Amino acid sequence: MYIIVGLGNPTSQYSGTRHNIGFDTIDRLASKMGIGVDTKKHKALIGKGVLGGEKVVLAKPQTYMNLSGESVRELIDFYKIDSKDELIVIYDDISLDVGKLRMRAKGSAGGHNGIKSIIAHTGSEVFKRVKIGVGNKPPRMDLADYVLGHFSKEERVIMDEALDKATDAIEVIISEGLSAATNKYN
Repeated sequence: MYIIVGLGNPTSQYSGTRHNIGFDTIDRLASKMGIGVDTKKHKALIGKGVLGGEKVVLAKPQTYMNLSGESVRELIDFYKIDSKDELIVIYDDISLDVGKLRMRAKGSAGGHNGIKSIIAHTGSEVFKRVKIGVGNKPPRMDLADYVLGHFSKEERVIMDEALDKATDAIEVIISEGLSAATNKYN
């Protein structure tokens, strides 16, 4: 079983923002799988299905980004998974160009507060990550304003393609392993 967590902030004011690209990916994956992510459990909205021949739980933590680890910890404990092998976290990365994907098996938070929270609550930096580039902030712009801002029309087209690639990459991670996905999509 895998738990696939997309990071973001709840409420409609954050919908479609750079920081919510994890939620957007979960929504795209759920649509592809034909399931809803609408059950409230473990401080998240969750949906269950099968992807790449494995049972999966899709989750969108409802704790706000900075407390994402609370929800992830509850999910790990309830489903009794090994976070090193069976947790996949999807989130935005400002150090990557818009729409670029990067997958990793471990690493630091890199300044991302949602990842900091997950590391703090799991006690480990070892879990699979799918990072989706949202581009670097313009000079003199506040980082929070940037990541909570929306994509331009041109960027949105690129991001729609990136969401498709990310959903495909996640399926490859599950069915063939992280190395195969990294070789194909990084």
